Amino acid sequence: MNAKPYLCAVIQASFSDNREENWRQLESLLEQAASQGAGLALLPELHNGHYFCQHESNREFERAEAVPGPTTEWLSRLADRLDLVIIGSVFERRAAGIYHNTAVVLDNDGTLAGQYRKMHIPDDPGYYEKFYFTPGDNPFRPVTTRLGKVGVMVCWDQWFPEAARLMALAGADILAFPTAIGWDPEDTEDEKERQQDSWMTVQRSHAIANGIPLLAANRTGHEPDPAGNNAGIQFWGGSFICGPQGEIGHQAGADETGCFLAEIDPVHNESVRRSWPFFRDRRIDAYAGLTRRWNDSTSHDMETDND
Repeated sequence: MNAKPYLCAVIQASFSDNREENWRQLESLLEQAASQGAGLALLPELHNGHYFCQHESNREFERAEAVPGPTTEWLSRLADRLDLVIIGSVFERRAAGIYHNTAVVLDNDGTLAGQYRKMHIPDDPGYYEKFYFTPGDNPFRPVTTRLGKVGVMVCWDQWFPEAARLMALAGADILAFPTAIGWDPEDTEDEKERQQDSWMTVQRSHAIANGIPLLAANRTGHEPDPAGNNAGIQFWGGSFICGPQGEIGHQAGADETGCFLAEIDPVHNESVRRSWPFFRDRRIDAYAGLTRRWNDSTSHDMETDND
């Protein structure tokens, strides 16, 4: 484990549907992060173009690429040149008919340190990801970098406490979530506030419950529905970095584009875990119910009677 404090950056931007244009923007933001002393930078989910999952179309599969492939090669060159650990995002073509929403981690020397394939796949209005993505089969294993072990997950994964806990139990030193989440522009202002507050609260809770810093990098800006069936998505930005007690190190505004930095201190993280020993006091003998879909009283009684 790296014992020295270091700076992390979350990158927030709006995106066109032109990959090269997006790469130029992200390269500039990553250069800014490196020039300000960042050792690690997190990019938003599916940053090569528009969030295409607002509709279902076989044409969108043409966006997919291999890992390693063009995006990892581009990020590798940047990581090496900037001496920066970079977490990026790829629509991965693994094989014919098998596609993943994949986070990739490039170490500061440009090597592909590892990848994570999104495990929880949503299927909701405006987020039709089950049409495109196969759930990952390399779940909840952190990626080792020169700064420590990074527990990378992707967007919808960020709502599930089990996922964060398993990453922490596997030795992750920080949690990192590339994200693409926003509002239906027709939602009321109160509903928008509730949704974004819930998003931040659940992630800060992961940091607190596991005594571990957390990074979330979201998109910003409006993207229309390609099918024209609704008003599209207004991505709410709000990218943030928080510490092991949920304390906010930095948070971006809803409409900001930029790199936003905060310090991670591994010594402080360990001190927090000593003061709040949640891992020590876990009742692992009593948690078998977590592996069931639902613990209704009838099935529980039947299982007890059959023991």
